[in-house]
Formats: sequence, C-alpha cells, structure tokens
Amino acid sequence: MGSEYLHLCLRARARRGKPFGMTVIEALRLTRQPARAFAIIGLFWGAFAAHMPVFKARLGVDDGQFGLLLLGTSFGLLSAMWLAPRLDRALGDRGLPLAALSFAAVFVAPALAGGPAVFFAALVVLGVASGLTDVVMNARVSELEGATGAPLMNANHGVFSAAYALSAMASGVARETGVGPVAVFAALSILCIPLALTARPAVAATAQTGRRVSGAALMPVVLCGAVVLIAFMTEATVEAWSALHVERTLGGRAAQGAAGPAVLGLTMAVGRFSGQAVTARFSEVFVVRAGTVLAISGIALVALAPVPAMAYLGFAAVGLGVSVIGPIGLGLTGRLVPASLRTQAIARVAVIGFAGFFIAPVIMGQLSDGFGLRAGFALFGVVLVAIFPLIAAIGRLPEDPG
Repeated sequence: MGSEYLHLCLRARARRGKPFGMTVIEALRLTRQPARAFAIIGLFWGAFAAHMPVFKARLGVDDGQFGLLLLGTSFGLLSAMWLAPRLDRALGDRGLPLAALSFAAVFVAPALAGGPAVFFAALVVLGVASGLTDVVMNARVSELEGATGAPLMNANHGVFSAAYALSAMASGVARETGVGPVAVFAALSILCIPLALTARPAVAATAQTGRRVSGAALMPVVLCGAVVLIAFMTEATVEAWSALHVERTLGGRAAQGAAGPAVLGLTMAVGRFSGQAVTARFSEVFVVRAGTVLAISGIALVALAPVPAMAYLGFAAVGLGVSVIGPIGLGLTGRLVPASLRTQAIARVAVIGFAGFFIAPVIMGQLSDGFGLRAGFALFGVVLVAIFPLIAAIGRLPEDPG
C-alpha cells in the first residue's frame, strides 16, 4: 500500500462517527481508479438510453419486440456472474482495467447492428463486458470501504450518474445536429480506452476463496439483491423509456426526449453525491425508506404527466429517490458477508440488481403494447413498495465481525 492510501485510510477511520464523515472529494480521491470504471459504464449507457428511439426505429420492431431484444444484455449478465469472481482471482488488480477495456472496445457494436438478431447478439457481448466491469469495480470499492470504515459507494455511483447524464445530453445534441450513432459510440470508445487502462485500483484485492456463497452469507445476498433489483428496475424503466415517453406520448422533440434520461442522471448524481454525507448522518435503513417514498411520488408524476415539464419533475424525483438505494444495497452486502466471500457475494447482488436494467424494459415493452407507457410506469410505482419489508429484514442482520 502507498503512503497516500494509508494516510487516507487513517483519516477516514479518524472521521468515523463524525456528523458528515468522509467528504465526496476525499472519497473520490481514495477511489479514483475504480471511479474511472464507473465513468465508463455511465458514458456508454447514457448514450445508449438517448439513442433508444433511433435503435427502435432502425430495427423496425414494435415495443414488445424491442423489449425482448433488450434481454440480450441479461444473458450477458448471467455469464458475468459466473466469470467475474474467477477473473478477479486470476488477474487481481489487473482485472478491472482489462474488463473496462473490453467493454470500451465493443461500444459501437449496437450502432453497427443491421437487424434484430445482430442487435441481440451485440447486447449479449455488451452485457458480458459491462457486467464484468460492474462486478469488479464494486468489489474494489467495497474492499476500500472495509479498509477505511467509510461509506464510498454513493460517491462512486454518483460518478456513474454524472457521466450518464452528460453522455445522454451530448447524445441528444448529436441527434439534433444529425450525427449518427456510429460516430457517437466510436468517439465514446476512444475517450474511454485511456480511462480503462488507468482504472487500476490503489489497493490489492482481498484474497478471495473459491467457496460458494451459502449459509449465513446467503441471506444478505438474497435480501440485498432484491432491494438493488427493484431500485435498478425502476431506474432502468426511466432510462430506457423516458425518451420514448416524452417524444411519443407527450409530443416532444429529439432533444426533449434525450432530456428525460439526462434529468434522471443529473438528479441521481446529486442524490448520490449528497448521499455520501446523508448516510454518515442517518441510518441506511432510514435513507432507503425515504428514497423509496420519493421515488414512488416521482413515478406517479411521470405516469400522470400531461406535458414534458411535469414528466421531468417526475424523472427528477425518481432520480433523487432511487439514487442511494442501489449503492447502499451493494455496500451492505460487502459488510454483511465475510471478506473472503465479498467478490462472490457482490457479483451475485450486482448481477441480480443489474439484471433489472434489462428485465424492466422488457416488462415495459409488453405493458406498453397492451396498456400504454403510462400504465407501465405506474406498475413500477407499485413494485417499489416491496422495498419496505426487505430493508427492514436487512436492518436486523448482523454485520460480519471480520
């Protein structure tokens, strides 16, 4: 470990229990290498969300068929759940830059797809690369949380949200000016390659065992995975369908449609960066409950909105509400299981959670075909209610003494 890392660890431990704990700047300074991977993930998926109407129109499919095509990424994520712990053990601190580099290298794949089958295959490849990167980067941050005793997940997920919002806005401008998706995703790939190469963590990974997650460690994975899944399904619903909702249901232009996911990303970034202080002042159970109430209110606004401006308010409330739920769920997983099982546990929770990004659009596609987008959004407001009993059960679990 370098002297700078040791200094930050000691400083973080000294600040445990103080009202606002570690600041966002300190958290990002400590986790700057894995934070680059969070930025890479955000840059791609922000552009992808903004180009949803383009992909759908190019493929010539209806809402239900398009939702089914998005399942390709879920198949990739299932492979990532199996591969990530093995990659982590085999490559150590080289695993994150290699995973991020493989992801950046395939950014342009969906933009090149000429038909539904090729588009589906491209999403499978993207799902594997994105899932590997996601699992390993969250494991690195969780290890740093264990070393410092400070909450770091919200700050890093804030980087994802900020990158997502900037990418979505830039993509909307590119669409308005006639820049094609191939040029947009190629430019993002070139931008992200140097970020991937330098995303090597500041601390060596905790030695991981090949044991399966079972027994007492299984309950945190199941409960935290369910909470993260619901939060990410809600987030994915707005990400994937907000542009179409604004453009088709509410009659907005391309830039107005791209503003939907951009508003979500910006407010999620605000919520996650603020969550760095909030989780140090209030209990994580309280923060999750408050976020859930806000997200339910936002979904209701989106479902009832007669004009884009009201929908944007709803997207903002959803973003602020769900922004802290996923990072808290992942952070709790790392603390509730033994350190030797951390990567395996986080891999499972991350894949369970991030499967929501692709299951939700499928559900929305089917609902939209039968009942319209408003009904689809309303359903996810009901699903969010399930978080309340889940987080109560998590709050009763003991932290691992190691």
